[in-house]
Amino acid sequence: MSACFHAFGRDVAPAEWPVRFNCPFCYEPHPLCREAARAVGDYLRGRTDWADELARGKMFGVLVVRTAADHVGFLAAFSGLLAGTNLHDFFVPPVYDLLRPDGYFRREEQAIDALNRRIASGEASPALLSLREDLATARGEAEAQLAAARAQWQDGRRRRQARRAGAGTDELRRLEREAQYAKAELHRLRQRLRQRVDTAAARLAEAEAPLQALCAERRRRSAALQERLFASYRLLNARGEERTMAEVFRRVGRVPPGGSGECAAPKLLQYAYRHGLQPLAMAEFWWGASPQGEVRHHGRFYPSCKSKCEPILGFMLEGLDVMPNPLEAARRWTEPLRVVYEDEWLVAVDKPAGLLSVDGTSGQPSVLSLLRKARPGAPVFFAVHRLDQDTSGLLLVAKEAGAYRRLQAQFASRQVSKQYVALVDGSVAADAGRIALPLRPDEADRPRQLVDPVRGKPALTDYRVAARGDGWARVCFQPLTGRTHQLRVHAAHAQGLNAPIRGDRLYGHPADRLYLHAEALSFDHPVTGRRVELRSPAPF
Repeated sequence: MSACFHAFGRDVAPAEWPVRFNCPFCYEPHPLCREAARAVGDYLRGRTDWADELARGKMFGVLVVRTAADHVGFLAAFSGLLAGTNLHDFFVPPVYDLLRPDGYFRREEQAIDALNRRIASGEASPALLSLREDLATARGEAEAQLAAARAQWQDGRRRRQARRAGAGTDELRRLEREAQYAKAELHRLRQRLRQRVDTAAARLAEAEAPLQALCAERRRRSAALQERLFASYRLLNARGEERTMAEVFRRVGRVPPGGSGECAAPKLLQYAYRHGLQPLAMAEFWWGASPQGEVRHHGRFYPSCKSKCEPILGFMLEGLDVMPNPLEAARRWTEPLRVVYEDEWLVAVDKPAGLLSVDGTSGQPSVLSLLRKARPGAPVFFAVHRLDQDTSGLLLVAKEAGAYRRLQAQFASRQVSKQYVALVDGSVAADAGRIALPLRPDEADRPRQLVDPVRGKPALTDYRVAARGDGWARVCFQPLTGRTHQLRVHAAHAQGLNAPIRGDRLYGHPADRLYLHAEALSFDHPVTGRRVELRSPAPF
């Protein structure tokens, strides 16, 4: 039996086995995965030596597997490093151990670290700092002197133009010579100042040349190290095929981002394939506190990341019978859209949960495609704003470009009033308040959003608790800005309500739907100017 194989401590009957492998990007954890995660949690609670690091938060994963003798158990893994290493007895090893002391990666990493220290020391050199200050001073003085000289030249030009009126031939000649001399003096000053700046720049460039060489060597060695590293990651799939990390990402026209292959999921699958274990189901869960910018809840299960793991798992799962991603599965919409308001310039519909607002790349139906289908020959439709695919409620669509532009201007200037209702899981401390958490996209895991006070865009939400129950609340939201996933992040984040919206697969946990509904919308009509107020009761 494999050293990392863990039995469940009971006989697992074939009726309990997963029928198909779950899609890692949208799933409800199989009961055996939940049981395995509880066992991993029990192990982690016993590792008091890791308590501080675990409290800060880390992603773990479990893979339910079957042996050739039909014994069912599980494997466990962690993402990245744990206690400064990637090798621990309870967990599967990495796909490639880049921390081996005698390995190429470690040696090159040490060499690059030495270059970093030399570069940092050179950057802090008093002589270099003095030369940079000299160049900055020369440029500043040159700009100031040129500005003063130009102002003086312009003043002289105006005075000469005034003197030309009624001047005789001799006076006009004198004025022309004055103008030529002033222009030449300005040109000579510009040349002297440029030479002074160029001299300071040349001295600095000479002093920086060794640093530039070190930086070029660092770039070269880093690129070579990254290329060799990803060539050393040799990934397997269920068919027994093997590809390097670079080859896997080349299939999707991308270069592997840093940290690719270090998540829990690739480690689990690689170990299973290497040891003849059949993968049955997989799940990843968070342990510990949420990172400041992310929404992670202790003990909750999460989908695999998109940027790093989607290309990798796309290859590694080939040969397994994997459930389709329900987020990408084409759906048939036989029911017509419910129209809440319509005139010759716009139409407002009650979008059902699960329907895209606008056309996407997957070929799934959208509000716009259904409107076009229901009204062949109609003018082009413009979605004035958008709702997440899983959000239901009022969506405003313009029928002509002028109305679209005027309505969008109202959204941009916050003249449109929007109200949403949601069921959240958790206890909301205050009865009402305002959430101000700036948001930006998670470039490594789109479409997730991060809270980022430095790079994020302002996001403001007013809220009011309409009802409370045992471990849940019904909350009315009024977003004052319109950022992607704004209400979902503001509800789930620890600095927001700390209570994710029920059914939120990204920031909470799945349910039969996302319990978020756009129930009210009011705006000035783009043509008549009258105030339009629309309502759509929540279906929950």
